[in-house]
Amino acid sequence: MKKILILESNEAFAAELAEYFSSRKDFEVCAVSGDGAEGGKLLEKHAPAVTILSLFLQNTDGFSVMEEARRTGKKTDFIVLGNFADDRIINRAISLGARYYFMKPVSAELVGERVVELVSELPVSHEKVERRRAGSIDERISNIFISIGIPPHIKGYAYLREGIKMAVNDPHIINNVTKGLYPVIGERFNTSASKVERAIRHAIEVAWNRGRIEAVNAIFGARVYIGTEKPTNSEFIALVADKLILESMV
Repeated sequence: MKKILILESNEAFAAELAEYFSSRKDFEVCAVSGDGAEGGKLLEKHAPAVTILSLFLQNTDGFSVMEEARRTGKKTDFIVLGNFADDRIINRAISLGARYYFMKPVSAELVGERVVELVSELPVSHEKVERRRAGSIDERISNIFISIGIPPHIKGYAYLREGIKMAVNDPHIINNVTKGLYPVIGERFNTSASKVERAIRHAIEVAWNRGRIEAVNAIFGARVYIGTEKPTNSEFIALVADKLILESMV
């Protein structure tokens, strides 16, 4: 059973998170607090596997909690909740050890899915290796999306991630996105291929409208896109998939 620490100043959302994890047999909510100073003590006392951390806390902020955890060597996976999609805030959270950054509002279920990805363990077998590999891909894709400004609450986020994973497993599918990739994603998410295409295009547009071109070029190691130039759906999916393949993550 994995311990979950919830540090969230919004009492209603903290209760929602606690209820979600308490309903699962594989998790134990070891403590809930909206006080950042108390949060550091709770980390020391309970040594949770995952800490769900809001940046806005009483007495001290979430960054201070993460900095103290790093300074004292406390081991926990942070899932950070913030109110702003600001590059400096997101990059600072990631540099301090955030495994995921969610911009509020976000559902307890979505946060829960990411926690499950972080802590899931299967019996030692080929299945366990496959699960860990999939988790690594999901984690890296999510970090790329965070860095370039694709927010997790829009539909295109999940569709894009699924498409990239498909392209990693079968690079040739990128040559047939209209009849191959979109319909499969649509079937998995119980929607139409045309809605998948539009949602993915919207997700890419959101990132480019936020002007994070330098972040894109930094991630892919070259000046891939300049100014307002925007990749097509298939170009973006292929770009991320190729990066994952080259990093030997599959």
